[in-house]
Amino acid sequence: MFTGIIRGVGRIAAFSDVGGDRRLRIDHQGVDLPPLDLGDSVAVNGVCLTVVELVDAGFSADVSLETLSVTTLGRLEQGASVNLEPALRMGDALDGHLLTGHVDGIGSVTDIVPAARSSVIEIEVPTALAVYIARKGAIAVDGISLTVNVIDGAIFTVNIVPHTAEMTIISGYKPGTAVNIEVDIIARYVERLAGGGESPAGIGLDLLEKHGYTDKT
Repeated sequence: MFTGIIRGVGRIAAFSDVGGDRRLRIDHQGVDLPPLDLGDSVAVNGVCLTVVELVDAGFSADVSLETLSVTTLGRLEQGASVNLEPALRMGDALDGHLLTGHVDGIGSVTDIVPAARSSVIEIEVPTALAVYIARKGAIAVDGISLTVNVIDGAIFTVNIVPHTAEMTIISGYKPGTAVNIEVDIIARYVERLAGGGESPAGIGLDLLEKHGYTDKT
């Protein structure tokens, strides 16, 4: 699990393709990461990867064909900057929101507008993901925990304060930039319980209403 609080920006030092999969070597020099061991999890642009090799000031991780197909990792070139976050550990502060590191889809930056010292970024997501996004709800963009300002159809906006821009790759965004999106895990479970999927026996809107989990009056 992760929180969406990025520790810093690393870079893709090298990559190699083997049998349809890809191995990334990531340089994290200067990033405030704890000591890593083989098998540890690190979120790279919001994608949970497993450390398979330790190198000077970095690590290597394998990316499966499935992950390459549903995230932006397969599009990254050597030297590309990436957000890095170590896995949540017992006792760590939960300053963002709970993330799994399992990306739901790829969005696209459609507009960036200055707003005082901050900026407002507009992002379009696949229509199937829009139902899980709510105004003032949580969203992860390239692994960054953000709050949704506005949602209009498949387009939402987030406000980026200077600290977030400084600590992440967001300062390099421009219209057309592809970004990894992970929706709030709670939204998925609420849909499941409310009948959006095959719900467990006896669980539905009536039960949720009975226990105060809806705003129906």
